[in-house]
Amino acid sequence: MGSVMRQLFDPKSSTFTYLLGDASTGEAILIDPCIDQIERDLALVEELGFKLTLMLNTHCHADHITATGEIKRRFQGTSKAPKSAISAASGADADRLIVPNETIKWAGGTRSLTALATPGHTSGCMSFYDAYTGAVYTGDALLIGGCGRTDFQGGSAKTLYRSVHSQLFVLPDDTIVYPAHDYKGRLRSTIGGEKSSNPRLGGGKSVGEFVKIMADLKLSNPKMLDVAVPANLRCGVPDK
Repeated sequence: MGSVMRQLFDPKSSTFTYLLGDASTGEAILIDPCIDQIERDLALVEELGFKLTLMLNTHCHADHITATGEIKRRFQGTSKAPKSAISAASGADADRLIVPNETIKWAGGTRSLTALATPGHTSGCMSFYDAYTGAVYTGDALLIGGCGRTDFQGGSAKTLYRSVHSQLFVLPDDTIVYPAHDYKGRLRSTIGGEKSSNPRLGGGKSVGEFVKIMADLKLSNPKMLDVAVPANLRCGVPDK
């Protein structure tokens, strides 16, 4: 079967972008593309012989600007123009606003992702589950040995705890976890591994323990916060 997945990394923001391709139909989608890596990503799509049809954002990012708006601009008025998508709860602009449990079909309807509502890091976070490959793209909701912060953009530690336990930890233990970030050179994990050993959310920790862990982090704001969030609310367009 011609299923392709490429995990790509932006060192500036420690962000993972994922290219999913289907050789039989020639379609590809991007998850969490970064504006600083447009040339790399589009070159890879072309090198692999795919047509980019859809670009998904797991949430409205605060540490980088999404590439969706600029990629759409480059293909404006052509038959190659891909669509952008983000959760309706994010409050951001996109061609497609996704709702919880929506099936996102691609590759001529032969492939699909299930949109899992996983708010808590932000109020509009989505994870995307690919049952065919046994993988879930978790954004910042669940990281390798961690999770996204919960102290801005409508974040809530209690909400994130419920999201992870009710939407992600119920997936098969061997489901591969592909997060939006990692800061220690790690690439992937599994649901079973995170359930048992994630120091914030796993190992049977209670919601109260998790809330205290998150409250004690005392993190400074992301450097790109004031630039990235307004741009990402406009599908990655810096200025109107």
